[in-house]
Amino acid sequence: MHRQSDSDLTSLAASSPPRSPRRPVYYVMSPSNLDNEKLSIFGLSPAGSPVHQHYHQHPTHHRYASSPIHHSRESSTTRFSASLKNGYWRKVPQEIHGGDQEDVEKEEEEEERWGFRFYAVLFVVGFFLLFSLFSIILWGASKAYEPKITIKSLVFERYNIQAGMDFTGVPTKMISINSTVKMRFKNPATFFGVHVSSTPLQLYYYDLVIASGHMKEFYASRKNERLVTAVVLGKEVPVYGGGASLTSHNNGEPPAVVPFKLTFVVRARANVLGRLVRSKFYRAVRCSVFLHESRLGRPVDLRRACEYD
Repeated sequence: MHRQSDSDLTSLAASSPPRSPRRPVYYVMSPSNLDNEKLSIFGLSPAGSPVHQHYHQHPTHHRYASSPIHHSRESSTTRFSASLKNGYWRKVPQEIHGGDQEDVEKEEEEEERWGFRFYAVLFVVGFFLLFSLFSIILWGASKAYEPKITIKSLVFERYNIQAGMDFTGVPTKMISINSTVKMRFKNPATFFGVHVSSTPLQLYYYDLVIASGHMKEFYASRKNERLVTAVVLGKEVPVYGGGASLTSHNNGEPPAVVPFKLTFVVRARANVLGRLVRSKFYRAVRCSVFLHESRLGRPVDLRRACEYD
């Protein structure tokens, strides 16, 4: 054999085909294993797997054969796509998206609650405003239907002056009066009735109360008109120095003419809308009347002798 020279080695190296550069190989394991899947994504394989052993046992085959490398790439792409559809990489975005969806749903529910509360409050406020406006209108309309009262007459049935003593034993004149007041009450309202009462009817001799009485309470329906009577009497009322001028024919003197004043207040309460809307009316009555002892038992006309406030 001939010893090869350096020139022969050089020519042999030049004539031999150049080796192809080493290319990395990608391997993908089953998507059921999370660690193997992560390694397959980064182009690695676990050290103890059969593929890793097979790679070391046949380096030349995997280095130069093109068909297995191409098949491995297609398999890696297919399995990576499958892992995105069925594996961890598909579930994680869904979980994140599901969390965001829950937050959005909670925000929407909270907004719906606040919206419902707002509309509820708005409805209540609007209802009260409308009801208040309606009540004010009814109340104002009721004021146009103020009840009317007219004092017709007063009848003095008894008048007596006699000497006596008060409860402390002081001697003075004592007066006794029995009278009846007749009045007409009218409720002109067309949509409500009224409950009628009054303060005590008082008969004054100057500043001294001689007699008093009460009018019975009653109910006047719509467009109702009635005649009302009240008894005003006083029995042995001491008059002291103020009644020094009082006389009576019972004492042998001429028939007396005594000035009196009749005062009281008529009160009427209307339930316009049940107890929610009420309207009240007050009518003060003041009448000037003269008692003629010679005309006892006869009615005294008071239609022009009274004032109404």
